[in-house]
Amino acid sequence: MKGYLKGDLGPDYKYPNRSVQELILGAFPVSLELGCLALAIALAIGITAGLIAAIRQNSLLDYSAMSLSMIGICLPTFVMGPLLALVFAIHLHWFNASGWDFARDRVLPAMTLGFYYAAYVARLTRGGMLDILSQDFIRTARAKGASTAQILFKHALRGGIAPVVSFLGPAAAGIITGSFVVETIFDVPGLGRFFITSAFNRDYTLVLGTVLFYATLIVFFNLAVDIVQVWLNPKLKLE
Repeated sequence: MKGYLKGDLGPDYKYPNRSVQELILGAFPVSLELGCLALAIALAIGITAGLIAAIRQNSLLDYSAMSLSMIGICLPTFVMGPLLALVFAIHLHWFNASGWDFARDRVLPAMTLGFYYAAYVARLTRGGMLDILSQDFIRTARAKGASTAQILFKHALRGGIAPVVSFLGPAAAGIITGSFVVETIFDVPGLGRFFITSAFNRDYTLVLGTVLFYATLIVFFNLAVDIVQVWLNPKLKLE
């Protein structure tokens, strides 16, 4: 821990000429890029689907969006990844099934990781928006003649996405740290693959350094979410 606080994680057993922090800093940008792409997909699809389901409650759109969300929750990444690669890479030849050299290499890994979390975001958005849309101030806005778009984006969205913001802390950490399987399936040269390789090779210093690095990321994301929650809800205080 003393070395970690100084930025020194020691030498690597498998790569004697390189230190652990050099390996982590070299591979983490790839995992970070994959995580940001997946998080953008999850938020774009999840929030949109949740808003549509909340506006059209108990309609066909609502049932369809929530059914797809349930399927996304039930399908783990190690099942969804090969299915997407089979359809879009092997049969349709739209994207590449492995590598990280071109833009088309990034699509399937980001979709695999993003679809899984989009399902949770959609259900949380729907629940949060339904709770807000039943409040008295929303009825007042409707009575004053506010349009549906004004009600959603000016009055309801800030409070309706509060459950999503609470979920984003562990979700963002899970997207970045949970890319082990996705990086292995699509042969992405990220930190997750290093972690898997180090576990098989009994590379103890790299395993320990990666775990400490990921733990620091989780603390950072949770702290950022707490700050955003205070900004969204004036009733909360930073102290």
